[in-house]
Amino acid sequence: MPKFTSAFRAVVFGIFALILQPARAEQDMFALSQRLLIGSPAQQEAAAEVLIARGDKDMVPSLVLLMRIGGAHKTTQKALHALTGEMLTDWRAAMRYQEAHPEITPHPSYYDLKFWYWGGIDRGFLTLFKDPGADLNELRIRFEEITWGGALFDNIPPLDDPKLITADEADYLLEADLVFGVSINGDTRAYPLRIMGWHEMFNEVIGGVPVALAYCTLCGAGILFETQLEDREKPFLFGSSGLLYRSNKLMFDRETFSLWNQFTGEPVSGPLAHSRIKLKIRPTTVTSWKDWKAMHPDTKVLSLDTGHIRNYDSGFVYRDYFASPDLMFPTITDQTRLLQKDRVYGIRVAGGAKAWPISAFADEPVINDQVGFSNVVLIGDAATRTVRAYDRGEATFSGDASDLIGPGGAWTLTEDVLEGPDGQRLPRMPGHVSYWFAWDGYLGAKSELYRASN
Repeated sequence: MPKFTSAFRAVVFGIFALILQPARAEQDMFALSQRLLIGSPAQQEAAAEVLIARGDKDMVPSLVLLMRIGGAHKTTQKALHALTGEMLTDWRAAMRYQEAHPEITPHPSYYDLKFWYWGGIDRGFLTLFKDPGADLNELRIRFEEITWGGALFDNIPPLDDPKLITADEADYLLEADLVFGVSINGDTRAYPLRIMGWHEMFNEVIGGVPVALAYCTLCGAGILFETQLEDREKPFLFGSSGLLYRSNKLMFDRETFSLWNQFTGEPVSGPLAHSRIKLKIRPTTVTSWKDWKAMHPDTKVLSLDTGHIRNYDSGFVYRDYFASPDLMFPTITDQTRLLQKDRVYGIRVAGGAKAWPISAFADEPVINDQVGFSNVVLIGDAATRTVRAYDRGEATFSGDASDLIGPGGAWTLTEDVLEGPDGQRLPRMPGHVSYWFAWDGYLGAKSELYRASN
């Protein structure tokens, strides 16, 4: 992710004359914040003393933001320590403190400071908050926890109705390359992660169904959403905002410019914030190109001709992040059960949610379990992160994907159903892979975690 540039510094110093004016402690906390950022050492020290003497935690969010903009200046650390009682020596620690303390309400000047900061990066961000007063009142997530992800507004280009080729034409793919496999009404397609990592979104019609794949590289989750609602004339078209919430991308729709939570499929700000819309999740499969092509020889697959110049080499995009145990952006994670970047397969249904560690499928390629009010069978391959889940009713299964044994004998796995020897058909259930920190961060106590019997 890009760091702050000299161009942004120029924007900051462009208002230098403003911040050198004497700040009124209560009346102009915005100017006081600016002075803490680029005032002289003496001015920074004086500003910190004002905040300390004032003693109100409502300026903590502003101080956390200043640590992001200008680094962990000693004066900012000093003020944070005095107001919080914690030694918060960098922005990441400060953000985790802020997440853990939702009771702290920001001073009104915080919003001016944040919009000023975002506007200095890209005024496109401000199009998401056309009426800041109204938009902020309607927010379904904490504004303090929305942070810049390093990309400009709408600067991660989605693939809208991209060019597809046949499996035989896809000679650029390695057999071990992972793909998002999608099949709807017999329309079967593969979207390689090595391409999707650069675009993080496609808007498509597959099998007659308008869908969008929202891929958050930071949280390791590619989620397929239906985008046509019954009461709307047109399907939603989505893009990437460049903003994050708890290390998860915030997408936006091009009709209303509302921000949406990629992980939940719900709008969280703007005109749709309280619409109660929740996009339906469709099944998608992460698997190797070799296995997908063998199962679906007639599949279509993304062409390298995307209309964009990117390095689509295998294993290139986000290589360092995927190989690291660390997060790029701070958020609180319960690591007592799993490590933050352990991968899980999660299902959300009526009555509950549950996650299964991908590693569990190394020893148990078939897992008979329950989630919410549904009995489920999951067939997985830990090596390729491949998991498919089906509503098993009262049936019990054993074996693996290539030799699945259930009531009456051998069963056949498809993208839509499990087919039994006597014509039985058990429907597929929607689910997806993600890093543990994202699943736990958004589902938390609402979700169970599978524990192997051994």
